[in-house]
Amino acid sequence: MVDIRRRAFAEAGPAAAARLAAVAEALVRPGAVVAGYWPMGDEIDPRPLLTRLAALGMRLALPVVVARGQPLAFRAWRPDDVLEPGPHGTRHPAAAAPAVEPAVILLPLLAFDRRGFRLGYGGGYYDRTLDRLPPPPQVRPVGLAFAAQEVAAVPHDGHDRRLDAVVTEAGLLAMEWT
Repeated sequence: MVDIRRRAFAEAGPAAAARLAAVAEALVRPGAVVAGYWPMGDEIDPRPLLTRLAALGMRLALPVVVARGQPLAFRAWRPDDVLEPGPHGTRHPAAAAPAVEPAVILLPLLAFDRRGFRLGYGGGYYDRTLDRLPPPPQVRPVGLAFAAQEVAAVPHDGHDRRLDAVVTEAGLLAMEWT
């Protein structure tokens, strides 16, 4: 899975990231709080999409790793804000930034399927976070990935929360929850 994402990033990284911004208006309702992430390594870059959402008047946030084994917190963020280093190589808003509750959570992943299941990185941070939040439509988990990261089926169990949608460089994919 990692090799597929690495190859997709090498072939289409910046261009794919720019295409994510094209779905901004279809993704959220006006004024919503949208939590993105700061990209690491060969993850698809959400920053062009986040910049477009900010221009449309959305309030933005980034996740903060509070402690190992705990859900993520979210702090308000604007594209020109300075970030602080966090655990696991993450970057997050300063401690003085206000805490917010997002309506949409954009999250990175290793693989996804059309039933809305995702393969994460194994730390469980997003799983624990989604467990404590209301289900769609109150809070929409939306995966960001390269189209090449789609697989026929992602292994899952009763604790895995499905994605509401996935955005790739090919567009917005609504999940088939059947």
